[in-house]
Amino acid sequence: MKKRGPSFETQAIRDFGEVLRGRRTINLYLATPVPEELVSSAIEAATWAPNHHVTEPWRFYLLGKTTIASCVELVRDIVTKKKDARAGEFKAKNWAEKPGWLVVTCQKSDDEVRQREDYAACSAAVQNLMLYLWKAGVGSKWTTGDITREDRFFDIVGIDADRETVVGLIWYGYPKLTPAQSRKPLDEVMTKLP
Repeated sequence: MKKRGPSFETQAIRDFGEVLRGRRTINLYLATPVPEELVSSAIEAATWAPNHHVTEPWRFYLLGKTTIASCVELVRDIVTKKKDARAGEFKAKNWAEKPGWLVVTCQKSDDEVRQREDYAACSAAVQNLMLYLWKAGVGSKWTTGDITREDRFFDIVGIDADRETVVGLIWYGYPKLTPAQSRKPLDEVMTKLP
């Protein structure tokens, strides 16, 4: 009798695959607030991302209304100086509509290899966070725009630029619209070697 390995053809695996394939970057959100307990649970799940030597290099900053308002004014200023007042106002209005804000940082290291590994671990943590939220019906967007490299942003959020780098600003909320998307076929992205 031939011994069979464990089956990957289970409903749990198919459901998990649907979560992975179904997650989308969300740009438009309902005004309904996301419970802080859910966000805290998502952050806790994020911390289980793989990280070399268990360095746990991530830090999470959950922004409140006052801090968000300061960030909105900062982006207005940045875009106004870069483009014009109309563009700055448009950007500020758009950002003010984002219901939830979370900043993820990575601790800096003098060791270049460790820094790359830690940044990769933080990226995996962000993916864990976004998938957890998605499974709970909450959409998100991971942005790394100009504001995340701005000293004034670091001051507003309370990030020590000598010790941490911003991995991303994560907006989250209940989706108003979920876009469709596709991916390249597997044979275009995978190479099988002998």
